[in-house]
Amino acid sequence: MDATADDLVPDADLDALTFTDLDLAGRDASGARFLECALVDCRADGLRLDHARLLDTTWTAVQAGDVRAPSSTWRDSTLTDVRLGALSVSGGEWLRVHVVGGKVDYLDLRGATVEEVRLERVMLGDLDLSGARVKRLTVVDCDVRRLDVENAHLTDVDLRGARLREAVDGVGGLAGATVSPDQLVDLAPLLAAHLRIRVG
Repeated sequence: MDATADDLVPDADLDALTFTDLDLAGRDASGARFLECALVDCRADGLRLDHARLLDTTWTAVQAGDVRAPSSTWRDSTLTDVRLGALSVSGGEWLRVHVVGGKVDYLDLRGATVEEVRLERVMLGDLDLSGARVKRLTVVDCDVRRLDVENAHLTDVDLRGARLREAVDGVGGLAGATVSPDQLVDLAPLLAAHLRIRVG
């Protein structure tokens, strides 16, 4: 069923709706529940999704400077070819989420629960996993300018497909991750500093 921008209101109950080529900028859908919904070719700058629940929901070619979704739940959902300045899901849940293609300048998963997530062919500016509990995250063919794993808890995290361009913050938080031999060489100075190893 086709939806309109006016369907996005706080605590809305949205089932099997498709938002196509709409301007959703500044809309507040805090606390809303999205079930089997789709956002396609929408502009969503400033969209508020605080405490929202997105279940079996897809985003395709959505563009936004900033989407705020703290403490939200995303489950069995896919984001394809999105172009986002910032997507903040701090303190929330990302469960069985697939992000493929597109660009996210700042993916904020601070303090979130992240499980069975796959990032594939995405250009990422900052990937912030600080304080997050991350289990079975796979990164495939992604550029990552900056990775923050300060105080993160990682289990079965595969970073071999990440091209780490500039910095890794909180390198001690990489415990539980798998990296490639080349990545390990690049990380060696940070690991040595973290462990207070002197090389000379």
